Amino acid sequence: MALTNLHPLSETVVYAHSASVGDSPIAALVLAPHRGTVVKVGCVLVSGVSTSNLLVSTAINGTAITGGGFTITAAASAAGSSGTAVPTGANAVVEDDYITFTPSVAAGTTVPATFFAVIRKG
Repeated sequence: MALTNLHPLSETVVYAHSASVGDSPIAALVLAPHRGTVVKVGCVLVSGVSTSNLLVSTAINGTAITGGGFTITAAASAAGSSGTAVPTGANAVVEDDYITFTPSVAAGTTVPATFFAVIRKG
């Protein structure tokens, strides 16, 4: 088994939950607890999506995070399926900025999901 990346103590993970990313998608929001840079975003499904891939876009205070979009494929998706992205720009936050995760396109009746953002203090 390969070793995971070492994460510095200066990183914080924040979470947001959506009751549905399927047929009636609901965006999820979370506040940044401190100033820093969003270095990773992602999602884990509580159940699988069907027929269409789940596309997720991310934003800070309404401005899209460059490289912050990701896809979870419908094929073989199930509880625990996940997707992540490593932003490349427009990813700076200050305390109380809001990070939005906007799901779209996926099909499936009421598919809950948990989103996360890793913020490196800075």
